Amino acid sequence: MAILSKNSSFKMFFALVHLVFSVICMTVFTDDLFASEFSFFSLIVEHVRIPEHTLALGFVAIIIIVLSALYRIKLSSVKNKVIPDQGLTLRNTIEVFGEFLYEKCVSIIGEKDGPKHFPFVLAIFMIILFSNLLGLIPGFLPPTSNFNTTFALGLLSFCYYTFYGMKTHGVINYFKHFMGPLWYMAVLLFPIELVSDVIRPLTLGVRLYGNLFGDHLVLGLFTQLVPLVVPVIFLFFGLLVSFVQTFVFCVLTMVYISLAVSSHHEEEDSNHAHEN
Repeated sequence: MAILSKNSSFKMFFALVHLVFSVICMTVFTDDLFASEFSFFSLIVEHVRIPEHTLALGFVAIIIIVLSALYRIKLSSVKNKVIPDQGLTLRNTIEVFGEFLYEKCVSIIGEKDGPKHFPFVLAIFMIILFSNLLGLIPGFLPPTSNFNTTFALGLLSFCYYTFYGMKTHGVINYFKHFMGPLWYMAVLLFPIELVSDVIRPLTLGVRLYGNLFGDHLVLGLFTQLVPLVVPVIFLFFGLLVSFVQTFVFCVLTMVYISLAVSSHHEEEDSNHAHEN
């Protein structure tokens, strides 16, 4: 796969993963109000003053960094990087997900801006996916079942697309599109559009937190009630929920990025069309 084979793309991805985890770990450094079940990280919390969900997120970061390093080592040993490996390997798995996500980036954000924002979306995808999957392992609580983590991810997405929206169009022009195409409707539309944009981190965080917290709660209850056979069924549904919620979060992030960096051009084109 040529997309992930480029050295520049991999370096951007690796650096971005490090940056993302640094921001999240600082953001979620709060009291763990939601952890009531036993987990291996609860044993560490007794000795260090770090919330359990932050420790779990750090553990996910280590997993991603190790897998990234293994992928890089494997890629450097391959002569023809376009030809995939035989069978189900780490490289093939990463490249299948990477190519799928890259195509979504290009289709939603555009051929011009899609590749530019692909490393960020891929990093978010891996963070949420591995955090969700961690909760399916007995003795571990998923970091995404804590609202501090999910809100931090939503806030990170908000800051990212807002920054690039302002960088692309300028601060004044970025906020001008909240006023709508008609100047006499600006007084009504601006506060509505501004509020709807500001609450996006909250809606992203609540959606992800609610689904993962509910899924983990249901799995725990049925495991206690019927410890045989039945939990396997809910583990399958938990696996499905983990992938679906990760995909939904990333798609919404891509849509917000697309609106931030391209909506102005569309409005200008439509205005020119009306004028002509």
